[in-house]
Amino acid sequence: MEHTTHFDYIIIGAGAAGLMLADAMVEDSFFTSKSILLLDKDSKSSNDRTWCFWEKGEGKFDAIVSKNWNHIYFGGQKFARDFAIAPYSYKMVRGADFYKAYFERLKTKANLTFRQQAVINVTENGPAVTVETTNNSYTAAQVFNSIFDYKMATHQKKYPVLQQHFLGWTVKTEKPVFNPGEVTYMDFSIPQKGNTRFMYVLPFSKNEALVEYTLFSEHRLPKEAYENALVDYLEKKLQCGTFQITETEQGSIPMTSYDFNEHHTENIRFIGTAGGWAKPSTGYTFMSTAKKIPVLIDYLKTGKPLNKLSFKNRFWFYDLLFLDVLAKTNDQGYQIFESLFNKCEPQLIFKFLDEKTTFLEDLKFISACPTMPFIKALFNRLI
Repeated sequence: MEHTTHFDYIIIGAGAAGLMLADAMVEDSFFTSKSILLLDKDSKSSNDRTWCFWEKGEGKFDAIVSKNWNHIYFGGQKFARDFAIAPYSYKMVRGADFYKAYFERLKTKANLTFRQQAVINVTENGPAVTVETTNNSYTAAQVFNSIFDYKMATHQKKYPVLQQHFLGWTVKTEKPVFNPGEVTYMDFSIPQKGNTRFMYVLPFSKNEALVEYTLFSEHRLPKEAYENALVDYLEKKLQCGTFQITETEQGSIPMTSYDFNEHHTENIRFIGTAGGWAKPSTGYTFMSTAKKIPVLIDYLKTGKPLNKLSFKNRFWFYDLLFLDVLAKTNDQGYQIFESLFNKCEPQLIFKFLDEKTTFLEDLKFISACPTMPFIKALFNRLI
């Protein structure tokens, strides 16, 4: 199929969403006779990111989970506590392990073709979609695009668009300062400087961890601002002594309840972050994607237009109110999380963020948040 230019489906981007979708397709007999092209400008051989998620018991990604934890630490300005999170565990998947596992499976499938090419244009012409790359031009009946640009959401003002932006260092420290059995889920004890800012620590041993400086805010910082904050935390807060940086990762995840559906067409569907699959209130995308892929697969079998599928539910509105509050009082964001972890067990928080709570549990969660900012946000949305 080296010279083939027409396919039934084209998937743009071999990240989490693209690979999960490709894998689900080739494993389903419905698509056995369908040709699938997967495009990415990168070979996907480096460890360019890590994904973390909470889960009860065993899961489909356990074979590539590199580390899991049964305890988390929350640190606020006035409240701090260690939590046991059973029956949940907090799991980490390294990008390199994920890519390797998925590509090894996909390369055995005759109806799947991967080409390392950068996509420069996608156009829909009636029943066909044309995808132009730096090397070639392809056509397909349907295209799934995971290329995200913030302009997809920032062109409007109805819904706030914040960023979860971060710089993380995997470090080896002179002193044994980490607790390898416990994730520092959020540490707000650092200076907030007018934004919602916290440290996030995934410890691998007493002397090695991934330490991330994370913000929920509208704009990114200069690189040196992230670096200075990491140095301060390691040297002053943790008093780790000298340290060595072995890996670096940085990124920005959109936090918005904007409905990306206007970008879909009958034959083009945006997926992953570009499709609004990042949980608006947290930025967690990996498990959100894993849960949406089976729904998308079932929908494809109906033959209905791609832009008619909707994932919106009541949690979308909860996230919208949260982001309204966070956008209006970004310097006070830590108070929301401090109130939640002070009044709720993490099991309820995880269940709510997984969108699996009952309405009564929703009320318990919501009542744990500061009241007036959310009442004002609700009032503003209703009028």
